Amino acid sequence: MLRRLISGLFHRLNAGEGKSVPGAARPPLENPIAEYFFNNPGRLIDKWHHYFDIYHKHFARFRGRSPVVMEIGVFHGGSLQMWHHYFGPGARLVGIDIDPRCRRFGDESTTILVGDQSDRRFLAEVRGRVPHIDILIDDGGHTMAQQIITFEELYPYVQPDGIYLCEDIHTSFIPEFGGGYRREGTFLEYSKALVDRLHGWYSRDPALTADEFTRATHGLHFYDSVLVIEKGPKARAQASMTGTPSF
Repeated sequence: MLRRLISGLFHRLNAGEGKSVPGAARPPLENPIAEYFFNNPGRLIDKWHHYFDIYHKHFARFRGRSPVVMEIGVFHGGSLQMWHHYFGPGARLVGIDIDPRCRRFGDESTTILVGDQSDRRFLAEVRGRVPHIDILIDDGGHTMAQQIITFEELYPYVQPDGIYLCEDIHTSFIPEFGGGYRREGTFLEYSKALVDRLHGWYSRDPALTADEFTRATHGLHFYDSVLVIEKGPKARAQASMTGTPSF
């Protein structure tokens, strides 16, 4: 039901989204994810087209490396097939959805867990069952509580060189999802504060100091409707000077 509500809202915001796309309107198929999507041989997938380049830019280094990929929001299971195709043999997929019908998509390389991503106890169980996560894609319910709680509970457990990607963060502007322009408590306002935490080393205010996020995060990438967080162990930056002074 929630997924249908989301789909309806998005379709009203962007007429034609989700419909078959004439060949002339499709982006060039130089991206293997876009190639799969527009020639989809499998189950239903619903994606914004500009996401494909974002995915490929940040996920390409994991291809052929047998990553563990967790996707929250299984829908009709088509994206699980797409990720298996993209990452190659050996990839392990973990799908999470609140709809128990999604269990049918489990197989020898795909685990389906059913639960509410805004339930911290459920996410603690997820951590126990899936201790290794290379890539986490949050394409779940898109409410503010779901996005924030999922980040707080699972980001620390993504591998030190892994990727955390949250989709559809434009719901931070949509009241039906708890959003609103600069409304306190939205995921977008929450994630803006992560920019401060990334720079915690430099703060002279006791309210902002280097914390575990500062030490574990390489960078944040904000795109239209998507936040990508690249993990990478990090110490306080060092600077020096080399060469001969000019004056």
